[in-house]
Amino acid sequence: MAVDKLPLKELIGESVLKLEQAGIGDARTDVFLLLEAAAGITRSEYLMNPDKLLTGEELKMFEGFLKRRLTHEPCQYIIGETEFYGLPFIVNEHVLIPRQDTEVLLEEASRVIKNGSSVLDLCTGSGALAVTLKHLHPDSSVTAIDISDEALSVAKKNAKRNKCEIKFLLSDLYAKLNKDEKFDVIVSNPPYVSEAEYETLMPEVKDHEPSLALLAGAEGLDIYKRLIAEAPKYLKSGGALLVEIGCSQAEAVSKLFEENGFGGIRTVKDLAGLDRVVCGYLK
Repeated sequence: MAVDKLPLKELIGESVLKLEQAGIGDARTDVFLLLEAAAGITRSEYLMNPDKLLTGEELKMFEGFLKRRLTHEPCQYIIGETEFYGLPFIVNEHVLIPRQDTEVLLEEASRVIKNGSSVLDLCTGSGALAVTLKHLHPDSSVTAIDISDEALSVAKKNAKRNKCEIKFLLSDLYAKLNKDEKFDVIVSNPPYVSEAEYETLMPEVKDHEPSLALLAGAEGLDIYKRLIAEAPKYLKSGGALLVEIGCSQAEAVSKLFEENGFGGIRTVKDLAGLDRVVCGYLK
């Protein structure tokens, strides 16, 4: 039987096997994600018609997607989008793929944001935090900063897509902010992977996601040191600082908070029970 005449059930079976042989874990889920993106076929539609044939164009697109996935390129980059907290986001190789872990930071920040709060999102990347916070708190004013022009381009598209008005700024952390500008809340999911940890990352991350958004020196603390030390200049009295952390960094990051004038410091765990967020308030 010619390849382009394979019924869906056989095409899916062969594709799952290829991914599994390439060491890709959740192969069946990935195949259905790529199939839906290429041909608009969902799992339920497949179950209703497992012998359906793809058109030549659909098959060509699906095979192209599968070839990319076999190199361990993440499905989100192949498809060009993902979901975060129920909202759609464009993603590409210039931004990290938003993780569910970051919802912990989002929810903690959301608790301290009030009507009319001014919010600064540092290292915004895809804009997932900034856009979602603005969506949840439409009366707040949100400024989003990144050092990468390419990342900001993606973030701007995501703000427009989700109808969120956000001020974007190309800057190395606070460098381009007005010196007299102060915020009620600063949030950040900065680079926090150490050099040693980076070498152990799975290929989906190490070979495809931007190292600029991951690496932060020998201990993974380089960005925190600058971000936390300068935060008091840009926070209102009693303002909140919240950062995502690696699961082994709570003690070191909490100490940085304490050394730079923050009180009410606490660590929040993620759904797996791992330390994920440190937050505190400017005394």
